[in-house]
Amino acid sequence: MRDRFFVEGVHAIGDRVALAPDDARKVATVLRKRSGDRVQVIDSGGTAYAATLEVGDREAHAMLDERLDRGDVETALRVTIAQAVPKGQKMDLVVEKATELGAFAIVPVRSARVIGHDTSPAKVERWRRIARSASQQSGRVRVPEVADVVDWDALLVTFARYDRVYVPWELAAPSPLRDVFERELGDARNVLVVIGPEGGFSAGEVERAQRAGAVAISLGRRILRTETAALVVLSAMLYARGEL
Repeated sequence: MRDRFFVEGVHAIGDRVALAPDDARKVATVLRKRSGDRVQVIDSGGTAYAATLEVGDREAHAMLDERLDRGDVETALRVTIAQAVPKGQKMDLVVEKATELGAFAIVPVRSARVIGHDTSPAKVERWRRIARSASQQSGRVRVPEVADVVDWDALLVTFARYDRVYVPWELAAPSPLRDVFERELGDARNVLVVIGPEGGFSAGEVERAQRAGAVAISLGRRILRTETAALVVLSAMLYARGEL
């Protein structure tokens, strides 16, 4: 049962649940599933079930037959990625790959040098669908929240919610990420990583972030693209905590 689907609500064995319209179309037209085929279903509480499909013309339902013990799939360290929105389709890549790696949440950001102009509600909904699909594909038991787009001032206010806040910056003092995270993460549970736009953060933005409690970190001597930076930091952080 490699195919997994998320459903709304908290359920129990014996429940009959409806798949989301996009998933129902995928079941019928992409996966070519038929009634009686077996899939995994994960509810809003993160509980996984073995389920039997009922496939109709326009809808698909699943009968929850057996609870599955899938172990600790989600990371203990909750990493939120605040990503300055890049141009084109690059945000799609960030959302998809950060979800696969285990990001807890993703916050699209508009900072001074952002050149990704399309931050419409429709675009945010697209990113949420990508996160949902990536969660299903990677076997996660929860879909990371993709927040509404926030501006720089609104993001700074949220820093106090996290145990640590890191801002990769090309002018930060050089220090290997492994050393930084092994030294500083400690027993942190909620961490925010703030990734700048293609043009980078201005010195003023970084100074304000530091006053709000952020730590500027270096990503080495090479300049990474914005869509690469989040994935590097997330991977290094989880590796340092023994979760990757």
